[in-house]
Formats: sequence, C-alpha cells, structure tokens
Amino acid sequence: MRDDPDQIHARASRKAALRLLPILCLVYFMAFVDRTNVGLAKTALGADVGISAAAFGAGAGIFFLSYALLEVPSNLIMYRVGPRRWITRIALTWGTICACMMFVQGEVSFYILRFLLGAAEAGLYPALMYVVTLWFSQKQRVSVVGVLYLAVCAGLGLGAPLGGAIMELNGAGGMYGWQWMFLIEGLITLVVAAVFWRMVPDRPSDAPWLSEREAEVLNERAAAGNAPSHASLKGNLKVAFGRPFILALAVIYFANQINSVAIQYNFPSIVQSLGIEGSFNIGVVSGSIGIGALIGVLVIPWLHRRATGELTVLTGVTVATAVVAAIYTVTDGAVARILLIDVAMMLLIGVLPLYWSVAMARMTGLMAAAGLAFINTVGLLGGFTGPYLYGYAEGRGSEAGGHAVLLGAAVLGMLLLPLLAYAVRTEDRKLTAGPILEDVR
Repeated sequence: MRDDPDQIHARASRKAALRLLPILCLVYFMAFVDRTNVGLAKTALGADVGISAAAFGAGAGIFFLSYALLEVPSNLIMYRVGPRRWITRIALTWGTICACMMFVQGEVSFYILRFLLGAAEAGLYPALMYVVTLWFSQKQRVSVVGVLYLAVCAGLGLGAPLGGAIMELNGAGGMYGWQWMFLIEGLITLVVAAVFWRMVPDRPSDAPWLSEREAEVLNERAAAGNAPSHASLKGNLKVAFGRPFILALAVIYFANQINSVAIQYNFPSIVQSLGIEGSFNIGVVSGSIGIGALIGVLVIPWLHRRATGELTVLTGVTVATAVVAAIYTVTDGAVARILLIDVAMMLLIGVLPLYWSVAMARMTGLMAAAGLAFINTVGLLGGFTGPYLYGYAEGRGSEAGGHAVLLGAAVLGMLLLPLLAYAVRTEDRKLTAGPILEDVR
C-alpha cells in the first residue's frame, strides 16, 4: 500500500530541510558578513585612507543602489537558468570583489568597489526566497525563512567578533587589519560558492536523494494555490509589481530596512564612542545585536504560527518597533541605549519572515521570481537611505538628526499597516473567486 501523501511530504520535507537549509544559511551568512563588516573598518578607513563619516555613510549605502538596480533583472535570469547556477555565480563574483576591497585607497575607490559589490550580490536574497517557494509548502515557509534568518543572527553575533579578530592582524605582511579582513572573508566566500554548486539541486525533481514520489509531493505542496502564474511579464507587469498588497508590503519593508541597515553599519562606531577600545572588544559588544536578532527569529515566527490572524503579530511587532525608537530618542545612558538597540534588532529582524510569508502565499512561478525581487528592491532602497541619512546627520554633528531618522522610519511602517491589511483582504477575495490561469500567449 502506498504511503499517505502527508507522510511522504513530511519525510521529503525533512530531507530537503536537512540537505538544503545548512548551505542556504551558509551562503546568506557570508553575504551578510561581507556586506556589513565594513562597519568594523569605519574608523580605520578614516584614519588610514581618509574616508570621512559622511563619505562612509554614502559608500556603505551605495551598495544598495546597485543591488536594487539589478535585483529584478538578476532574478529573471535566475528563473531561466535555475537557482543553482545563478546563486553560484553571485557568490563567486561577490567573493572576488569583497577580497578586492583590500585595495581601497580613498573615497572614490571605496564608492566604486561598494557599488560593484552590490551589483555582484544583486538577486541573492530573492533567489533564496524563490528556492523556498520551490521546496516548501506555504505552511512551512515562515519557519523555513526564520531558519534562514539565523544566518543574519550569526552574521550579527559572530561576524563582528570574527572580523574584529582578523583585524588584529594589523601590520602583518605590511597590510592593515581591515585589508586582511576583506581578503580572508572574500576567499572564504569563494569556497562557499563551490560548496553550493555541489550541494543544491535546482528543484525537487533534480535531487538524487529524493524518490520520484517524494519529489512529486513536494512540488504539489509547494504550489501557491490560485496565485497568478503567468508565463511572461509582457502584459502582466501589474500582476508582478503593481498589486496593492505588493506595493504596501514593499514600502513597509523599505521602512524596516532604513532602521535595520543604519543600525548594522553604525553600531560598531556607536560602541566605540562609548569608550570601548580594541577591534575585537568592539566586535564582541557590537555582536550583541545578533543575540537580539536570534531571539526575534525564534520567537516572532513562533508567535505567528499561533496567532489567529495572519497580520496580528506583524502589527504588534511594528507598533513595538516605533515605541522602542521613541524611547531611544529620549534615553542618555550608554547601557540602556545598547539594550534598546538590541531590542530594536530583535523586532526588525524577527518580523522579516512574516513579510515574506505574506508575499509568497500570493505568488508563484515567474510572478514570484519577479514580485519577490521587486519587494526586495524597494527594501534595498531603504538600505541605502538609512546609512546615508544617518551618516549625513553624524557628519553635521547632529545626534538628534540620527534619532529622527530611526523614529521616522519606524512610524512610517506603523502607519502603513492598515493599508497592507486592506490590500491583503482585497487580494484574497480575488484569489478565492477562482484560479488565475497561466498565460500561454
């Protein structure tokens, strides 16, 4: 007698999770470390090659401009050539450029290499999200994306201490510590690219460790119900990019990334301003935001699975973020500020799996590849805006200006929640009216 489909799906999902999630997390961990550990080099870059605080903020953020510019084209190529080939290519090129960051000589070369790094990494995150849509059912996706965000937590909690430890090589071989950090991290990424190529199939039907029936059930359960499944973007741009829930979610994600990325790039310098000395010590304290993020990705998706409404926990977390930002603006104590930043990162990172769950439940196929990339593109613009505005305020000696950036973004996200809720209800009514057939033009 054939196994029950639920049993087959549970068995196949366990195999997929054990085989795929470790390497997906490793790729995302290295991407996160390579893009954010530049924050550890902020003070040294100023002292060694004359990069000012404002120039650092612009350079840190310019990564997100090229990333955003190429995000959708990158994911459309990924859809055609397969995630295995494309993610491997992304990792090889960004690892090479990360290593080349050791050759920064001033502000211009810093801008150019950060821009190229963003271009090389463009499409990585939505490609990873697309892999999730191919292998896991909607019911599993919040938990699976939460696991992927463990890579972010590891990047925040371990990346800074590891980068700080590497920077202690300052002077070895006639190189600065930050040069050693960029070189070693870039080389490690090249190794990770090779591992990804060897370990990750494009889809369940390509996996030698799944039976034909297991692959079939995974494909069936991963389908997104009545979600639009057009075969071409031509004539379907509104479906891919313009549905109201996509636009509302994208702007809320934009607000989230203003705060999250501004904190990630500036926390080491904030810690240093509190009187903590030594690259390793600064890295260890800076890594405390990784603990907050870890709590967030473990607890918030857990609450989401037990909530009565899909947007209930998302709403609570977004409101709480605005409250924490408001308290931060009126707090002077150093320890209190560090703890508030840790709590903010718990909320900002922990809520991200919920965003992607809302999106993936209503996307499939080419529309998922394009729509997920679009949402991430808008978020990346927030990743540019946050460090730039914070660095501009810092360069003008305005601590209150930096606080206003964080608070304003948090309030923006909160105010958009009713619009998102209305758009999701409207979208679901359309989907339940009947399946939207695949475009065969």
